[in-house]
Order: sequence, then C-alpha cells, then structure tokens
Amino acid sequence: MDIEGLWDPEPGWLNTASYGLPPKPAWEALQAALGDWRVGRTSWEPWDGSTTRARESFARLIGADATDVFVGSTVSAALVPIAAALPDGAKVLTDDVEFTSNVFPWQVHADRGVEVVAVPGDELVAAIKPGIDVVAVSAVQSSTGVVLDLPAVIAASKEIDALVVIDASQAVGWHPITTDGVDALIAHSYKWLMSPRGATLGYLSARLQERCRPSAAGWYAARDVHGSYYGPVMELDPGARRFDQSPAWFSFVGAAPALELIEQIGVDTINRHNLELANEFRAGLGLEPSNSAIVSTSLPGAQEAFASAGIRAAVRDGKLRASFHIYSTRDDVQQALEALKPLL
Repeated sequence: MDIEGLWDPEPGWLNTASYGLPPKPAWEALQAALGDWRVGRTSWEPWDGSTTRARESFARLIGADATDVFVGSTVSAALVPIAAALPDGAKVLTDDVEFTSNVFPWQVHADRGVEVVAVPGDELVAAIKPGIDVVAVSAVQSSTGVVLDLPAVIAASKEIDALVVIDASQAVGWHPITTDGVDALIAHSYKWLMSPRGATLGYLSARLQERCRPSAAGWYAARDVHGSYYGPVMELDPGARRFDQSPAWFSFVGAAPALELIEQIGVDTINRHNLELANEFRAGLGLEPSNSAIVSTSLPGAQEAFASAGIRAAVRDGKLRASFHIYSTRDDVQQALEALKPLL
C-alpha cells in the first residue's frame, strides 16, 4: 500500500510512545465531525457508529471476536472490574517498571489483602509460581521498550491457572499480538494506534466475563442500547459489551479510520519498517539490534542534544526514549544520530 501523503509529521518526531500522529483519514473524519457539532448539523448516532467500527477493527487486529471486545476511556478504568473480582488475599505479579495504570488498580485493594509483587522483567517468568493469581504486565514496556516474552508468560501462567492481564498500549499497532492464552488484553489507542486520547479498547476472555461484575454499566452496556435510556429495567449485553463505558464520541470518530488504516497497511509491514529504523538508530549508538520500536539510552547529555536539534523524544526513568513508527523516516534517524554525534 502506498502511504505517501497520509501523514504530515514535522521532521524530528520520535515520540510515538507518548502519542501517535493521526493519519489524514482520521484527522479529516474528526474535523468533519467537529464541524457538524459546531453548527448542529447532525445527530450523534453517526458519530457513535465509529465506536462499532473501532471495536471490530481492534478485534481483527488482535485476533479476537468483536463480541469479546469492550470500549472505554482509560486502561486503569478498564481494569477496575477485574481487580474488584479478585478474592481477598490474591497475589498479583508485575514488572518493577510497569506503568502504574496497570499497578494502582490492583494496589487499591490492599486493604483486603490483595498484594502486588513487582520483580525485574528478566525475572518475571521465573516468578510465576504457585501462589500467584494474576500476571499483570505490559506487552512492551513504556520506559525501556522491552518486548515481553508473552508465550513464556502464558505457558507458565497456565501451569498454575493464573490470569494473564496484558496492557498492550505500547504494542498494538506495530507489534503482532493476539489474545491466544490471554484473559485480558487492553490498549489505549492514542499511541501506536494513532487515535485521539479517550478511546480505549480491550478483550476479555469468557472466564473473566463470567467472573467480573460490570460495575460501570450504563445505558451503553445494555443489550438494546437505544431502548435503555430510562427506567429500572436492566438487561445488559450478554458479551463483553456489558463492560462498555459510554464512549467519547469524537475520540472514536478519529480512532475508527486510524485502526482501519493500520489493517490496510498490515501490522507485519509496520513492524518491519519500525524495527529497521530503530535498529539503524541503535547501531549508530553502538547498541545491539533489538525487537522493539522503542529505543532507550542513558547517554549523558542526549536529552539536551535532542532539544537543541529540535528532535522531540521523551525522558523516562532518567533515560532518553526515542520511538519509531510508520511515518518515521531514515532522515529522522540520521538527524537524531547527527545530534548525538558529539556525545558518542
């Protein structure tokens, strides 16, 4: 697929791990919706149709059935019913650099004995032993870019019947991932899925759907959405949609075309592009090749050098973090290496 002209990044954008840049179909759809909203040109139902499109596209991207996918606003809110369903005294295992959206929802249950155990990432699989009830971890770590050995985590968790809960916010959109063997896979779409912030999507396994209470249920979680605006009669959707939060319309208006474009380009194609650029950057820094689109370096002075050169990246855990996506180019890599050249 020819992607020429689908994005308009200014040179030096290496910060998709913070937020992704919208492709033109997403940007134009959002501008059209905002224009309609401004003058009252339409009702809201066409905007809400984007939620269905985004749900179905996300399901295809992760190899799930759309009936097992719910929508929401944030990863932490999506984890609330799962954490609430844990028995008193449950033990949750995570990485010691896990983003707190996948830590705090478990920790707030400490008063009933729920314990979060954090270990270094390279010790995670070995720590999946009897007594662990949930393994809650990111598919790709935000601060370091380390890609989780998901098959090993699933295999070890299966042996002790532990739940596997994956934050895929730094993975879906560039890193091939499926729900096979996973109980929950949740991703906010404003990073690698290049959507407006406020559109979160997630998969729930059958056993989690049965175990969890849809405590945030409202009209949008009903079997008949438009017949459930008023009154005390509650009939929720039988699938994962009963865990839906009422969507932020415009976030999903932008998300649907962005996700569909990723499908058209192909995650494998995006993966190859991203890794080629990330590994070219790593080679310029004298680092070994990696399987991640995120590069983290502790090179002294790198943050200041990037800022002086107009390169936008991030600092996480005291290290410079550069991230490469489908709109990144070799020129971006060379500009970044040129900025760091005096430090190498």
